[in-house]
Amino acid sequence: MPHGSSRLSDPRRGARDAGGRGAPARRRRSAARSLSGSGLEIQGPRVFRVVIPARLASARLAGKVLRPIGGKPMVQWVYERACAAGAREVLIATDDERIVSAAHSFGAEAVLTSGTHVSGTDRIAEVARARRWPQDDIVVNVQADEPLIPPALIGQVAAVLQAHPQADVGTLAIPISSVQELLDPNAVKVVTDASGRALYFSRAPIPWNRDRAPAGLASQRDCGGARRHVGIYAYRVGALLRLAQLAPGALEAREKLEQLRALEYGLAVWVAEALEAPGPDVNTLADLERVTALVTAPVR
Repeated sequence: MPHGSSRLSDPRRGARDAGGRGAPARRRRSAARSLSGSGLEIQGPRVFRVVIPARLASARLAGKVLRPIGGKPMVQWVYERACAAGAREVLIATDDERIVSAAHSFGAEAVLTSGTHVSGTDRIAEVARARRWPQDDIVVNVQADEPLIPPALIGQVAAVLQAHPQADVGTLAIPISSVQELLDPNAVKVVTDASGRALYFSRAPIPWNRDRAPAGLASQRDCGGARRHVGIYAYRVGALLRLAQLAPGALEAREKLEQLRALEYGLAVWVAEALEAPGPDVNTLADLERVTALVTAPVR
């Protein structure tokens, strides 16, 4: 894995690095020959990049991506798991020199990006644009506050795009296991068509079983068929660049869900059932303490 940092105004590495300009689309698609259920187990090479957007500012936990967990900054845990997923290149994209310095300390390549981005998607798009990655290349967005994300999920979400050449964006979901979770607006739900293409993402309880809720919302007793969205994305570079140029739509503004922008503008988003449950993310001090306890617990 290459080390060091770079400023995007003067990129040191172009699209020819890390494997050349990229194989023709038909060659990359031919890797997706053998699928096994929702696991999307790809035979042949899985060629994708990972970018970890990391900023120091955080409303609920200041400087969280550099907070130590078991003797390592949080972003290092994420980086190591991304490397274990088999990506051909893993970059940390940030707007803060302190994160660049931390990345250097554990051998990662950090890219200094604009401080004006409002989302990780925009930050990753800046990297892709500056490095002139081919339009059909696959890049996975791994959040810097998910130190226990399973590497298998990172590889799986990239495999979604390899398995579905018509898809612009790939993502994952897990079954909802309780009515309480179904009704929780912080648990984002997703519904798809029979092929796995996303129809809608919502904070509302969808799909809704009318017959099991005769007295309205509080009387619902069934969550069968409901799935919770797992917030990891794989993009084709062309779709990523297009998304970053689009204005938020009405649905995104109402639900406060950035992924609805893709649906509103007609991009094809494919969803697979996650091979395993994602690890906990870190948004508060209590979350940080919980994750620290998990990684420092003695092995039995």
